[in-house]
Amino acid sequence: MDLNVRKILEKINISGEVKTSEPMSAHTTFKTGGNADIYVRPASEEDLLIILEACRRYSVPFFILGGGANILVSDRGIEGCVIDMGELNSVSFKGTVCLAESGSRISDAAEKAAERNLSGLDFIYAMPGSTGGAVWMNARCYGTSISDILLRVRYIDENLQIRYLEGDDIHSSFGYKKSFFQGTGNIILSAEFLLKEGSRIDIQNNMRNHELDRKKKGHFLFPSAGSVFKNNRDFGRPTGVILDSLGLKGKAVGDAQVADFHGNIIVNKGKASSKDVKDLINVCYTEAKMKLGIELECEIQFIGRW
Repeated sequence: MDLNVRKILEKINISGEVKTSEPMSAHTTFKTGGNADIYVRPASEEDLLIILEACRRYSVPFFILGGGANILVSDRGIEGCVIDMGELNSVSFKGTVCLAESGSRISDAAEKAAERNLSGLDFIYAMPGSTGGAVWMNARCYGTSISDILLRVRYIDENLQIRYLEGDDIHSSFGYKKSFFQGTGNIILSAEFLLKEGSRIDIQNNMRNHELDRKKKGHFLFPSAGSVFKNNRDFGRPTGVILDSLGLKGKAVGDAQVADFHGNIIVNKGKASSKDVKDLINVCYTEAKMKLGIELECEIQFIGRW
């Protein structure tokens, strides 16, 4: 373990959880990945700031972990500190506004909204991942994006100051699976969503239909990270259809396999390594480029010592 990593262990005096050599396979939807040098689970924003200040003081890199979806962690693990936001998970309401901390499950926020006869989050129900992750990726499904209902985001900037993103700044800095936060050191603390009053029965039926649709498509059969590549309207067809046309359904590297039920999902059939998954992603990318002249854009984030 790096000397500076050892030093910050002495400085992280928090009420939350602190571990060393924590296997990331226990915290990702792919169920793959090596160890984190340090794994911390802050119990409060105060804990989080203590961790961030220690990392900054000793120049130790850190990674913010939400629900572990949409990422592929290297088999060699993650250098520095993994900060799991899972304890910062409150969801509250003021009128038609839902305030959700970044570590909350986005599906939990949708459920709680439905209980209050509020619609708007039902489109994302049953999608794995956290609220912070959904905002960071500007998650999209069934024709709706998180930014469509996003009112305000509270975050910590690179100087460890609390900031807000709202109004026109949201509209101008979010796009198709793109957000203001990508490529920055800003850390999402919470998000506010502007919802609408509706019928609880209709909202819950809509949520159940989305969940059943995901089950029918096989999203929950094996560990995966959902869609591997983004859809691109310029290609004229969804990416899954493109990869299917190349005969890639069922293609495998080790225990990583292009799902036989969806060309744009790679699943872990049992003992896949992250390298198996990445190699299979490269096969799909190369096939599309060589045979169709299409350059697919990967949606999954590669994290750790690649």
